[in-house]
Amino acid sequence: MAFTLPDLPYAKDAFGEILSAETFDYHHGKHHNAYVVKANELVAADASLQGKSLVELIKSSKGGLFNQVGQIWNHSFYWLCLSPEKKAPSGKLLDMINDSFGSVDALVDKLKAEAVGHFASGWAALVLKDGKLEVTSYHDADTPVAHEGHAPLLILDVWEHAYYIDYRNLRPAYAEKLLKEAIDWDFVALNLDGEGVSRADQPG
Repeated sequence: MAFTLPDLPYAKDAFGEILSAETFDYHHGKHHNAYVVKANELVAADASLQGKSLVELIKSSKGGLFNQVGQIWNHSFYWLCLSPEKKAPSGKLLDMINDSFGSVDALVDKLKAEAVGHFASGWAALVLKDGKLEVTSYHDADTPVAHEGHAPLLILDVWEHAYYIDYRNLRPAYAEKLLKEAIDWDFVALNLDGEGVSRADQPG
């Protein structure tokens, strides 16, 4: 079975000025789709790869194939982390944020600093590691899936193609706007069960 481009869980124009429909046309429809097309080409050319899930390929591949499958998973998870409706952390997640960072605002500031300070392309992330919340980042197509013990809760795309149409070179403005206005904190809380990796997986 070939990998597919997952549908967005919301309309492309649902975010208003935060993220434009044009950004989704390019980011989801072209960039994300290109990773899917290329990954399928590479898998089709090697019988030993066929039948492996997206996550299995991420954990077992290197080089060109890793870049494609890592980006498919990262983007699929990123779309699920976004919400056109403003939400706020609550319950167990809120308690853990307060314990680890002092407040939601402090977590947002730390995630923004990670996103802005990350050199070149990659992903800022909130992960669950050894039962504790941790802010980190991954370069290029690297992904929490490839790191044992990094249970993904939230990732933020800081590749230039994620924000250039709407924010030009202003990565700080993009990161702040999304982190304060457009995160699906209910999805983040759901991933406290340690099953976040599976939520962006695809069968082989």
